[in-house]
Amino acid sequence: MDRRDFLTTSVVVCSASVFGCRGTQKATVLTGEDADAVASHEAGAETWKPLIDEAVGRLMGRQIQEIQQASAQGIPTGKKRICFVGVENRSAEEIRDFKEQIYELIDTRLSQSDLYSSISRRYVQAGLDESRLRPDELFMPNNQELFMQTMQKLNQPFDYLLFAKITSGTTRDNKKYQRDYLLTFEMVDINTGEFTKESATLRKMYKKSLM
Repeated sequence: MDRRDFLTTSVVVCSASVFGCRGTQKATVLTGEDADAVASHEAGAETWKPLIDEAVGRLMGRQIQEIQQASAQGIPTGKKRICFVGVENRSAEEIRDFKEQIYELIDTRLSQSDLYSSISRRYVQAGLDESRLRPDELFMPNNQELFMQTMQKLNQPFDYLLFAKITSGTTRDNKKYQRDYLLTFEMVDINTGEFTKESATLRKMYKKSLM
């Protein structure tokens, strides 16, 4: 090989190793008929959307049963005014920006139903800030009373508190593992202290391969 050719080849190789190759990024707009991408390392849209649909559906199904029973007994029924206070993540993963989207998806589903009337999140957050309380502190009777009074001052009274919690369980098998995701709703009647609990679960398998 000619010395000049050798030097030129060496410079090209070194430049490629130092600066790397410039890649391009492309995006595709998905339609309603396209399936969501499946996240390779954590839960994504393919996990949270089905969980929300099932959990909200179960909550609505419970409400329909209660309305039917009340109607059979001649008891008047109406929309439940719900204060949805937030999503608590107790899973093994950081759900990042999905936490906000999970809240919005749940709140939208509730608001669009004929069974529930939900309070705007902006009012809920204002009430929590004014009363200086966290959502997990609302199970204490005194804190609950304080929060209710604060919301009434904002002209946003409610009859039910709704909590959402995300948990997970992991089963490992060498280079693969299964993670079970659980989304749980807990709705508390502030007048009686009784609560309704509904949940949905989804299983997902993760695998590592050697290249």
